[in-house]
Amino acid sequence: MSTEPSLPLTLPRIQAADCRSDFDLSASELVTLLDLAADVKRHPAHYRSALRGRILSLLFEKPSLRTRITFEVAAKQLGGDSILTVGPVGGREPVADVARNLERWTDLIVARTFSQSTVDDLARFCGIPVINALSDKYHPCQALADMQTLKEHWGGWEGRKLAFVGDGNNVAHSLMLDCARLGIHFTCVCPPGYEPDPAIASRAIEFAAPTGAAIQVTNDAAAGLAGAEAVYTDVWASMGQEHDAAERARLFAP
Repeated sequence: MSTEPSLPLTLPRIQAADCRSDFDLSASELVTLLDLAADVKRHPAHYRSALRGRILSLLFEKPSLRTRITFEVAAKQLGGDSILTVGPVGGREPVADVARNLERWTDLIVARTFSQSTVDDLARFCGIPVINALSDKYHPCQALADMQTLKEHWGGWEGRKLAFVGDGNNVAHSLMLDCARLGIHFTCVCPPGYEPDPAIASRAIEFAAPTGAAIQVTNDAAAGLAGAEAVYTDVWASMGQEHDAAERARLFAP
């Protein structure tokens, strides 16, 4: 008889097929996923066979230390394995062909890309799950880890305030969307012209309506930081924006 610990059966299943962006998870699935992450952290032995026999394809257009190592370690800790490919996705052969071949050989695609459209196309052309490990629009896995960390420090999410200071970029988008659904007040402080995508900010405000979270964007650092219980920032010039780094440094310094 096997002595392998069984997986908990109390958490509902997550129906989302992919995690291309934060929009793929409903509010309830977001909470479920974070509850599951907390349980995995508390009881890692219960999950050491969760990915037994599964292979992850890691497609990295952008180099990374933390994202690559954490996905590789996670795959192995859960009983699976991973294969890394570094370089342009769709450069030598169409994205559709990449997706269809990886679907035959592996069980899940983790893509760290320059363009959100690459992540979306991978998901469109294959039937295995696709996870966005960073794109120009969203950084959902980063934000999920941050939400988990905040709950560990705060004990809960509702009514707390997180202030993001910097570029209204992919990280800001994902944090804003998650905070809205978890009831965290969120303010993005950025220089004029570097605000988050208005369409994404608008969706975040919609998500915040049932949770009571206040979602704000401001150019006033003092006002944005008032009442904040956590302050978050990011690089001023991301990979691919090196040509703009000097101008960004001038505008962001104040």
